[in-house]
Amino acid sequence: MLASTWFAFFIACWIISLSPGAGAIASMSCGLQYGFLRGYWNALGLQIGLALQIAIVAAGVGALLATSALAFSLIKWFGVLYLVYLAWRQWTAAPQALSASAERPIGRPLSLVLRGFLVNSSNPKAVVFMLAVLPQFIDPHQPLLAQYLIMGITMICVDLIVMAGYTGLAARVLRALRSPRQQTLMNRTFATLFVGAAALLATVRRAPL
Repeated sequence: MLASTWFAFFIACWIISLSPGAGAIASMSCGLQYGFLRGYWNALGLQIGLALQIAIVAAGVGALLATSALAFSLIKWFGVLYLVYLAWRQWTAAPQALSASAERPIGRPLSLVLRGFLVNSSNPKAVVFMLAVLPQFIDPHQPLLAQYLIMGITMICVDLIVMAGYTGLAARVLRALRSPRQQTLMNRTFATLFVGAAALLATVRRAPL
């Protein structure tokens, strides 16, 4: 892969990662609930899901997903239901005691990793999007595996940085939330964002052949 091609892809990765989506909402939600160090486990799960999407595209399975209405719908509606479930969890989350001596709730790392993984892996539109974007940066005369590995590592590293920003921003907001009313309002704001992400995913249609 030429350096100029990689740099163009690098810029594209920042644009894609910074675009608000379900992953950003999940990262901010975890940062709000658990703080940065615990909440960042969710970002690791997001990257596992992202790596799976890239592997699907590299293996050519993404083309099947793009052409199979049933596979596309099954994954899409699983994603919608999972986002609605996250919205319900956020809406019903109890306010936390945030005195100087109080500790934040301790999220289970594996549960947070799984949460992030499900958010990313249950979005078929992302696979179709990558199927359309990644090949634009591929040189068919060079080894494909090495190029996909370079792009995958680049995309994951950029997304880790961006999700760290989202998680850390929300974790700092948590410090300013002292009253139960403020926390309830923030939790329900994120719940509404999850519902909005679910609604957007529900409107996604497979591109006509």
